Amino acid sequence: MSQRFTVSKSGAERRPSVIQGEVNQLFEGDEPADGSAAGSEVLVVLKGDSIPKESSPFINSSDAAAEKSQQYDGKNMALFEEEMDTSPMVSSLLSSLANYSNLPQGSKEHEEAENNEAESSRKKPVKAPQLGTLMGVYLPCIQNIFGVILFLRMTWLVGIGGVVGTFVIVTMCCTTTMLTAISMSAIATNGVVPAGGSYYMISRSLGPEFGGAVGICFYLGTTFAGAMYILGAIELLLIYIAPQAAIFPLEGLEGPEAEAALLNNMRVYGTILLTSMATVVFVGVKYVNKLALVFLACVILSILAVYAGVIKTGIDAPDFPVCLLGNRTLVWKTFDVCSKTVETANGTVTTQLWRMFCDSPFLNATCDKYFTSNNVTRIQGIPGVASGILSENLFGTYYEKGDLIARTNMDSVEDQDDPLTNANRYVLADIASFFTLLVGIYFPSVTGIMAGSNRSGDLRDAQKSIPVGTIAAITTTSFVYMSSVVLFGACIDGVVLRDKFGEGVHGNLVIGTLAWPSPWVIVIGSFFSTCGAGLQSLTGAPRLMQAIAKDGIVPALRIFGHAKANGEPTWSLLLTACICEIGILIASLDLVAPILSMFFLMCYMFVNLACALQTLLRTPNWRPRFKFYHWALSFLGMSLCLTLMFLCSWYYAIVAMVIAGSIYKYIEFAGAEKEWGDGIRGLSLSAARYALMRLEEGPPHTKNWRPQLLTLVSTDAEQNVEQPRLLSLTNQLKAGKGLTIVGTALVGTFLENYEQSQRAEQALRKLMETEKVKGFCQVTVSSNLRDATSHLIQASGLGGLKHNAVLVSWPRNWRQGDEHQTWRNFVELVRETTAADLALLVPKNVAAFPSNGERFTEGHIDVWWIVHDGGMLMLLPFLLRQHKVWRKCKMRIFTVAQLDDNSIQMKKDLTTFLYHLRIDALVEVVEMHDSDISAYTYEKTLVMEQRSQMLKQIKMSKTEREREIQSITDSSRGSIRRKNPAAVTTQLSVSEEPPAGSKEEKPEEEVERRRVGFCTRRLHLQLHGDVQLIHENTTPASPASPATPLSPAEGVQSPGAQVQMTWTEKCDGEAAKPPGAATPEGIKDLFNMKPEWENLNQSNVRRMHTALRLNEVIIKKSSEAKLVLLNMPGPPKNRTGDENYMEFLEVLTDGLNRVLLVRGGGREVITIYS
Repeated sequence: MSQRFTVSKSGAERRPSVIQGEVNQLFEGDEPADGSAAGSEVLVVLKGDSIPKESSPFINSSDAAAEKSQQYDGKNMALFEEEMDTSPMVSSLLSSLANYSNLPQGSKEHEEAENNEAESSRKKPVKAPQLGTLMGVYLPCIQNIFGVILFLRMTWLVGIGGVVGTFVIVTMCCTTTMLTAISMSAIATNGVVPAGGSYYMISRSLGPEFGGAVGICFYLGTTFAGAMYILGAIELLLIYIAPQAAIFPLEGLEGPEAEAALLNNMRVYGTILLTSMATVVFVGVKYVNKLALVFLACVILSILAVYAGVIKTGIDAPDFPVCLLGNRTLVWKTFDVCSKTVETANGTVTTQLWRMFCDSPFLNATCDKYFTSNNVTRIQGIPGVASGILSENLFGTYYEKGDLIARTNMDSVEDQDDPLTNANRYVLADIASFFTLLVGIYFPSVTGIMAGSNRSGDLRDAQKSIPVGTIAAITTTSFVYMSSVVLFGACIDGVVLRDKFGEGVHGNLVIGTLAWPSPWVIVIGSFFSTCGAGLQSLTGAPRLMQAIAKDGIVPALRIFGHAKANGEPTWSLLLTACICEIGILIASLDLVAPILSMFFLMCYMFVNLACALQTLLRTPNWRPRFKFYHWALSFLGMSLCLTLMFLCSWYYAIVAMVIAGSIYKYIEFAGAEKEWGDGIRGLSLSAARYALMRLEEGPPHTKNWRPQLLTLVSTDAEQNVEQPRLLSLTNQLKAGKGLTIVGTALVGTFLENYEQSQRAEQALRKLMETEKVKGFCQVTVSSNLRDATSHLIQASGLGGLKHNAVLVSWPRNWRQGDEHQTWRNFVELVRETTAADLALLVPKNVAAFPSNGERFTEGHIDVWWIVHDGGMLMLLPFLLRQHKVWRKCKMRIFTVAQLDDNSIQMKKDLTTFLYHLRIDALVEVVEMHDSDISAYTYEKTLVMEQRSQMLKQIKMSKTEREREIQSITDSSRGSIRRKNPAAVTTQLSVSEEPPAGSKEEKPEEEVERRRVGFCTRRLHLQLHGDVQLIHENTTPASPASPATPLSPAEGVQSPGAQVQMTWTEKCDGEAAKPPGAATPEGIKDLFNMKPEWENLNQSNVRRMHTALRLNEVIIKKSSEAKLVLLNMPGPPKNRTGDENYMEFLEVLTDGLNRVLLVRGGGREVITIYS
């Protein structure tokens, strides 16, 4: 959103050396075409950050025209000239700040827009705000705080709660608003506060979630306040001003019928008044603004009339008699004399009161028993401030609905067994009263403290006016309320105070009977003030909703951000009127008041919370000019708000919290993400720091151990993840809810590959979101992949929140010569995780693993527990089965028994162990007795060692490789076809097809035939810049040893020239001798292999034997399993055998579809104890 400010161009000439960053020269050379004068006004538009009323003149906030001001052509600042495009000169910044205006498009702009529609083509500069503390803050707060409760319910509150109880209520409520005002003043003076009031302050202090939730609650409170004011105005109209205007007459009705008729009248007239007010607001707020002073004058005059009446009672008490029958208060409407009979010249004559309780006007008539037994007493309703009536009104008297309003210090004769008759003749309690109800009814009379902050855009100096004006207004109103409580108790009799509608004083407004010079001053003044307050609510609430909608934090409310051409929020006004109608349909002022009390109290609570959080977190930006605040005061205010919420109505409080919580969660999941520098982020940071410091105190207990995964993935040239299923597996393993870090490594320098790393990070985040992996991503750039991966393992995590397990996929195509560095990196990774005491999880054939959307309806997860690794093999299947993909799979555990082991006892012990671990699994012990090493094992080992020698050829230099090729060519019996002898780069890759199928003992003929197949080679030399050395079997593929097909890359012939040579060699027995050095003289008999077997490394032979035997057993037992988990052996300490280690793992997992190799981290991760 753009902010507008006016810049007056100076006509003075500037020296060339002056920096062009001054605002006076922003548009030099951009003069209007009509040659405007030098003093004409230029409209400058500063682009903001798309947040309403938050545009800033700081760095990167101006458009191309403003950027021109940052250009530099002088020599004084040459040191910084390269940064001028991103960092403005201080002179430019200060000039922008001097002209910065945050005048909101409030009611003044609406009024100007309506008055100047005919002149819309001509733009006028916005005048600077001129309102001071008195007119801008103090008086609006006074008008909003004083309201309908003071005039209609304050006397009743004093009568029911007593002077002491009501004084406590007033003190609590006023203290709450004062503490809230202190917190609000601190927030409002912490920088520029654009228009938006409490919503802006809370949302920018506590974040969009809290801001949206509390903003909507504040909107609902303001809307229901409008309903309360309208109901108060209708009550004044129908009961005190024009009772005859009732559509549903009350005469002759008793009990529920009379109550229903009154409520229906309130509903009908309330709807009519609401429609009229909404129409006035829709037509134009200028009418509301013009009447604001009139309404304020009515409020002030009414209060002054009450104080004048109190003073007059001390001099001459007014005559407002109350008629009592016994101690019961009579409704003084249908009789004229407070007496049973009167003496006249003709004798004793009965009165109208007699006829109300007797069946005839004669003295011998049958009368009501209570009427006959008690006398009629006439007392003074307002005895005066000096009468000493205060002592009788100190303590409260609470009633149930329908109870008689009686004088407590008078006796009466009544029979408790007699039913109450002629109930409509007495003043009755219309609702059940209790202390908490009084709190809920009274609290709306202290709301309205936000009126000053809502007008912050119209104030000349908001940071000075808001604290002073608001606190002064609260002090004034608190004094008025507290003094009113004492004065009402000291001047008015208790039965009159408890008479809510003044039925005992001829239907007069009770506070009006105290006023001077006439009760009508209060009646008329309070009627107009409540109408004005209702109009103010209907004006402010739609604009608050429009501000929330324009912020875009609640997607469902975006439609309410639209407005008329002059900015009037039409849709928001319609919504406000509909919600206000709900309050009017309730039709009872006493029921609506607690509802809006909830919403206002919640708003005030979060204002205090915002101030307390900012103070305690010591946010660097927290520098309020208002210094008279403290976090303890804010917490006290917050606690008072929460206490008052549950005092008013515990069920309303719960409903309000549920509404706010629902809005919070909705914004969190569906709302727009906003970064407003809120305090919740700071709280999260402090909580995270505290938690991390606690984690540093020591390693977690075994019971708290959970896999904190570092998932290592690789990316392609476009920075897309090559193994997305690795993240699917990560998600499925996260039933432990631990830490997840997804990392990838890039080759190069950070400066040159920064954008590439950013793209990779975005790709990781996107894939994590797709796979629903909650965690962090990290991209490391280094000169080589080995170092980058090592950096990830060492540096990922923070403090005690570090990974304890690494998840990395098995290197594909590691046998190919051009992939030799991949498997070397993998073996080094295994060594590093072992050295760092990290667990290692290696899924093989990860592309075959299920996605998060797949479901296994049956099957097994097989665990091959060969060596104890701390319980990782037990824990991982349990975690996997918590995920819906693996939930229906059953767990099986296999362990291997040696010759001297008792397999039956092993099974029994393992079953007991699993029972104590609370893990359900089938147990099976596989017996693997020692056996002779087969000839097939020797053959496999021989092929492995020969391949190792060939892999070493990859490291040869270009000259050595060419020399090797030449020697092979010279000794070849094949023909050479040379198309393009120019070879620029030579690269050797080795591919070998491993034997598969049955590993059982073969007959001697089969063994000899397989030996011939393994020892005979065909060498293809393909010269197209690269030379590939490919092994093939010369014998036909048999079921025992099928030939591995070439990969697609190997089968493609490039258009370059090739040199192809076929060369057949026999095993020469020298494992370390290069194949190219073989000569016909050195070739031995193919069927005489025993001496060569004896020369093999016996350690390799034993390892190969173990791998083959284990693979044979695993294939037999778990070929149909959905997943196989088994211990991953460690790499050799001697690095010369790394390629053999890879071959062992290949043989171990050969023929299995999904394998998860697990290597423990050197500590127990599962326990039998609770």
